Amino acid sequence: MRSITHSIGGVFQPIFKLFGAILAFFYGLIPNYGVAIALLTIVIMGALTPFTIKSTKSMMAMQRLQPEIKKLQQKYKGAENRQLMNDELMKLYREEGVNPIGGCLPLLLQAPFLFILYSVIKGLSFTVTSKAGVITATPRYIPHSSTMYDNLIHALGHINVWGMDLSLKPFSSHGSVGKAIPFFVFVAFAVALQYFQMAQMNNRSKKTGQAMPSQQQTMQRILPIIFAYFYLVIPAAVVLYMIISTVIRIITQDLMFRSGVSNPNKGARELPAGEKSEPDAATEEAPKAQPSTPKPPGQPRSKSRPQSQPRPTPKPQSQPRSKAKRKRKAR
Repeated sequence: MRSITHSIGGVFQPIFKLFGAILAFFYGLIPNYGVAIALLTIVIMGALTPFTIKSTKSMMAMQRLQPEIKKLQQKYKGAENRQLMNDELMKLYREEGVNPIGGCLPLLLQAPFLFILYSVIKGLSFTVTSKAGVITATPRYIPHSSTMYDNLIHALGHINVWGMDLSLKPFSSHGSVGKAIPFFVFVAFAVALQYFQMAQMNNRSKKTGQAMPSQQQTMQRILPIIFAYFYLVIPAAVVLYMIISTVIRIITQDLMFRSGVSNPNKGARELPAGEKSEPDAATEEAPKAQPSTPKPPGQPRSKSRPQSQPRPTPKPQSQPRSKAKRKRKAR
């Protein structure tokens, strides 16, 4: 087992050193561990922003397709039609260019960075205890010539900022209950931000009249709870990364909603040629009022009869008298 772990660690060593070097660089600019982690988070989220935009569009498109999906579910009811329904759903997704799991993309992409940052933070706070009980800090993954390396040596591996050691976890030994409270506040704040981000998406759906898929609603309720467990067992520095990354996603989604990039009606399928929507058909069926032609000034108006009143039938003209009748009359 150790050999497997050592092999995996050897593969990720260059990545750990890359992120450690970036973190040490930002710390050299502003000697604050929280600021350095925040700047590193901004760099990571900058790389993930295109995926966040794509994921948001995918979620809005899934909401737009809910009426079509419900029709297929009603059409292919029963376990015997399940495979046929799935085939039709996949066909619909391909035609509309929608990925049903696209909404999970940002969270799935976060997992590798959580693992990398967790390993880097553990490396920064790595210490060695001698037989005499002397603790010596030996930070890993950062350049030995960096300011961060020197400060960690003097701080015995403690990542101290805002009165907290960001290398500790909520249930670590803090010495007192009061010192542990900020760590639990971090966890609660991180979970609350995730629920706020999902509420932002739901409110957008209500404004556009789009139904939220039941699978997406279930995912929204469960995922923050799962992440809450991870926040309790990882260092506070990683929780800080999640807080900042969630704030960035909230701002990104808000800008997308304001600019109309994620408008669900933009991708609506067009009607076939010759087919008209219901409002248009109703409009055409209604009688159109004929505009009255204005008379030129000075011309008398003709007394026109109302259209509903029938015209009088003309009297039949009298036939001309024949010559025989005129002769008899003359006699």
